[in-house]
Amino acid sequence: MISSARTLLSSIARYFGGDGAAAPRPAASSVPARAIPQDWLRSELADSLEEEAELTEEVALADEIARLYRDMHPDSIDHKVYFTSLFQLQSELIKLQDWVSYHKKKVVVLFEGRDSAGKGGVIKRITQRLNPRVVRVVALPAPSDRERSQWYFQRYVPHLPAGGEIVLFDRSWYNRAGVERVMGFADEDKVEQFFRDVPEFERMLVRSGITVVKYWFSITDEEQQLRFMMRIHDPMKQWKLSPMDLQSRVRWEDYTKAKEEMLARTNIAEAPWYIVEGNDKRRARLNCIDHLLSLFPYEAIPHEDIALPQRVFNPDYERAVLPPELYVPQKY
Repeated sequence: MISSARTLLSSIARYFGGDGAAAPRPAASSVPARAIPQDWLRSELADSLEEEAELTEEVALADEIARLYRDMHPDSIDHKVYFTSLFQLQSELIKLQDWVSYHKKKVVVLFEGRDSAGKGGVIKRITQRLNPRVVRVVALPAPSDRERSQWYFQRYVPHLPAGGEIVLFDRSWYNRAGVERVMGFADEDKVEQFFRDVPEFERMLVRSGITVVKYWFSITDEEQQLRFMMRIHDPMKQWKLSPMDLQSRVRWEDYTKAKEEMLARTNIAEAPWYIVEGNDKRRARLNCIDHLLSLFPYEAIPHEDIALPQRVFNPDYERAVLPPELYVPQKY
């Protein structure tokens, strides 16, 4: 790992000309102070720190790579402030989940953006403490030959929410306006048909009672270069790099033109686009979650007090002794 870190360090030094200049960062936005029991927060901070560390982007990196990333992002949000704000927002997401479930609301959230822009990171933080039976993630693979012969939106329709559900699309039908267009998987006639159809498709969803939220995660050319190099030299993340991802570096300007036309032609009043500045991962996560919460008039749903019933003891019951080969070896 250390040798990979050193290779990465030299690669980045060459790319940035040795000066390590970082791109301008968006100003920090304040996270509203929502009421939350302080005892619960302190306990949750302590109990969840290790769990959150498993998701932290830098955890699998060698010390040298982690230090490099911090040097490239000197104004990143303070560690303690980030976790405190994240846990506050996640407690509000639980309230939103309960409100959606109780009132049988239907919510679709689309996450789009360049490769390595941070979509997956914010999706993980949104779903981390929520009920997967209420909030689920849809990340579809490349379409099969049969799906390519279908109406374009057909493969997405079965994944839409029923009453009381939130569906998060990690990439969505906007693949046609992005990767399919830029990589030549869809000709211009199909792309033009998509641009004519998608506003009406989304209006139809809204008329049916589905709230459609669309996020575009935006990062700079330099930031994507840095993240790709980190993935290349981090064995824990190399699976995230596909040949299609690498082509996105070659075709940066083509993706930019496709994105600009997509936003211009599909930004409708019923389902507007919201752009998340993603160069600072932590701020992007907090800002996106906070904004998502602000779109709904949710409120705490009353719950009946839960009382743990007494265990029933049967004097004739004896716990059976099972064969030792049935047990998982205790290696740790």
